[in-house]
Amino acid sequence: KDGRPLYILRLGQMDTKGLVKALGEESLLRHVLSINEEGQKRCEENTNLFGRPITSWTCLVDLEGLNMRHLWRPGVKALLRIIEVVEDNYPETLGRLLIVRAPRVFPVLWTLVSPFINENTRQKFLIYSGNNYQGPGGLVDYLDKDVIPDFLGGECVCNVPEGGLVPKSLYQTDEEPETSDHIRLWTETIYHSASVFRGAPHEIVVEILEGESVITWDFDILKGDVAFSLFHSKRAPETSRKEAAVPNALTAGENVQLIGKSWVLGVDYSRVESPLVCREGESIQGSHVTRWPGFYILQWKMHSPVACAGSSLSRVDDVLASLQVSNHKCKIMYYYEVLASKEFRGSMSSLESCNSGFSQLSGVTTSSNQSQSSSLISR
Repeated sequence: KDGRPLYILRLGQMDTKGLVKALGEESLLRHVLSINEEGQKRCEENTNLFGRPITSWTCLVDLEGLNMRHLWRPGVKALLRIIEVVEDNYPETLGRLLIVRAPRVFPVLWTLVSPFINENTRQKFLIYSGNNYQGPGGLVDYLDKDVIPDFLGGECVCNVPEGGLVPKSLYQTDEEPETSDHIRLWTETIYHSASVFRGAPHEIVVEILEGESVITWDFDILKGDVAFSLFHSKRAPETSRKEAAVPNALTAGENVQLIGKSWVLGVDYSRVESPLVCREGESIQGSHVTRWPGFYILQWKMHSPVACAGSSLSRVDDVLASLQVSNHKCKIMYYYEVLASKEFRGSMSSLESCNSGFSQLSGVTTSSNQSQSSSLISR
């Protein structure tokens, strides 16, 4: 009603995690910048149309469907980076932000994001939960009914599909060549990819200087079945890149071994996280509270099915899985981070207040009090 252009975002319906992994942070940032450029162009058009200065736009964000999947740490980091770039380069271009159908998990997201938004911008936010965006005091106070989307009770028919989960076959990996000659806006890549071969696991090391820290991980199994383990050692491992047991299988930089062949389990290093078998297509999030300083090694190893206890026969699905990966490499996409124990516990207490959102995930959870760790598997 103020003559501003209107941008509509159905954030709750988006697979934000899949988009980050399939497109990468750079592409998402460029997309957001292009939206801002389009907004400025439409402001100029509306200035000419209405005969008065229009210098900002209105954003309508529908959060129906928002759940804990949207609140994973790498995604929040990407969101904060995008907010920082937009605030620095497009100041005072947001006239009003209307947030509708905010679910119970929204206060968690707002707590994480709001400190990075300047006070003047925060005053432009109007947040509606449930159906209180309808009627007087709601959207009709700011938008004409003919531009309010039909899914929000307006007269504007929207034929844009709601979307769905991004197929993991479209996830971007480090080995895919860069085809763009653009100057990179995003200097860091949140997710990394690696290959796992028979006899050549992929390993990364985390040095812990203080006794109680938290190692968190988030990874996807893009191909094959993998066993994930966590080890601790007092001695620093040496990085080595080795040829895999299958010819022409290894490309430089995507497979690293740290545990030397001369190392003895229980002497040179110890297991602090029980092996977790991860099947192709699964997503795994987990954490481990460290007890000792030293070097912690995260390991992804090709899973080799063995015969069931008390039986000389292997399970049918294990035999099929073995045949499937016997001549192929496994592929993973991973992220990890080390947090101070206090910082991690503070964020977890916030998330636990909205744990109903975990119903959106496939309910397979394993935990170990002895190792003070937990992993969540979703498909």
